[in-house]
Amino acid sequence: MRVAARGTDPASPQRMASSLELALLYLVAAVLSVAACRSLKLPPMLGYLAAGVLIGPNALALARDSVGVQYLAEFGVVFLMFVIGLEFNLPKLRSMRTLVFGLGLSQVSLTIAATVAGNALLAWVFSMAGKSWGLGWQSAIALGAALAMSSTAIVVKMMAERIELETPHGRRVMGVLLFQDLAVVPLLVLIPALGESAGDMTRALLFAGLKAAVLLTLLLVGGQRVMRWWLTLVARGRSEELFILNLLLVTLGLAWLTEHAGLSLALGAFIAGMLIAETEYKHQVETDIRPFHDVLLGLFFITIGMKLDWRAIWDQWMVVAAMTVLPVLFKFGLVTLLARVFGAPAGVALRTGLYLAQAGEFGFVLLALATQSQLLPERLQSPVLASMVLSMLATPLLIVYSNRIVMRLAASDWLLQSVALTSIATKSIHAEAHVIICGYGRSGQNLAQLLSTEQIPTSRSTSTPTACARPRRPARTWCSATRRGCRA
Repeated sequence: MRVAARGTDPASPQRMASSLELALLYLVAAVLSVAACRSLKLPPMLGYLAAGVLIGPNALALARDSVGVQYLAEFGVVFLMFVIGLEFNLPKLRSMRTLVFGLGLSQVSLTIAATVAGNALLAWVFSMAGKSWGLGWQSAIALGAALAMSSTAIVVKMMAERIELETPHGRRVMGVLLFQDLAVVPLLVLIPALGESAGDMTRALLFAGLKAAVLLTLLLVGGQRVMRWWLTLVARGRSEELFILNLLLVTLGLAWLTEHAGLSLALGAFIAGMLIAETEYKHQVETDIRPFHDVLLGLFFITIGMKLDWRAIWDQWMVVAAMTVLPVLFKFGLVTLLARVFGAPAGVALRTGLYLAQAGEFGFVLLALATQSQLLPERLQSPVLASMVLSMLATPLLIVYSNRIVMRLAASDWLLQSVALTSIATKSIHAEAHVIICGYGRSGQNLAQLLSTEQIPTSRSTSTPTACARPRRPARTWCSATRRGCRA
């Protein structure tokens, strides 16, 4: 990011905003937009997106969509995937393999196949009219791959705020999003190779798959023991600053490692979260990472809004409208149908389709790669980008009003929700009482022993790592009870 040189005229039109001015601009835009959305009872995420649209280079032009800001904003997605990984340890991921590799694989494959088929149909129609369509099957694959992606950042954040990650539709949405993140890996290799010969493309895909398999095996097989040993060593220093610094080092370090292995930043952060989820430091980590996660994710949404070009909408509004509405309706219908095929009730399938109907942040990455590889004609670049941003802008509203939409489309959904709420209430009523012991020093151990003799179950929270290193029954968590997030 450039700063005005000394001696230049501050009033000169060539002057670039300093880093401090840009930071203040983003903060003012974020504060005003989120405050406005809160007052209107709208999701804060919509405020971030709207702020990006207003201050971006295509509206008020108060900020430039610089490469440095974009890269910093990607860290928001990195920390989001890290937090998701904390909730999805290896046993849980194995239990979701049908949703990830069944529902997710079907959605991505069929979206790309439908795009290729639609492109072939348009080419035939244009040829019958004596005109050239000008878009080959290679371009259709690249475009279909970009449209197959959904927004992990928007959807997961809203599901977390609405406490829907563990709901039936939440698990299906997460399964599809996880496969989409995994699918980015071969797609990043496939799209540049589409312009090469079949042999070169096959070799590139095999090499990328081999690298991914080796790296993921090393991280998932031996990473858990190394992670527990390292965090225990750091925690013995009893320094909050040192623990947070090492947490950032682990998260960004694994993200960097997977990126340089040809994978995505987000996948490395997700693996880091999964490895820490297997340790007793999970709750403390969730509390410490939240400030970085919230601030950077907000910056990411602002940069997404800055990509919207109103001139493309104005000049080609019919094309943009068609490319916004048709893919959203297609993905909604496809995901809903696939969810029904994989055994979801009508209401759950409809919610899954609504949550995944939009474009995604990885779609922008694939679209940019297709443009660099000259697979996408210039006449389609701006309309496609505008339609993707508009679909993401509509996502918070679709999720907020999803219950009303589902109630209209599936009249029996209210009955299934009532049964689910009754089941939750019944489990809560019959749950055995337990005592949470905050601190596991001499007094905590004596209290635990007393409660054990009375056969009262306990859960123990301690900030002393050596206490957590002892046999873990009953469960112990390394987390300071003075921290609000740990108490929650």
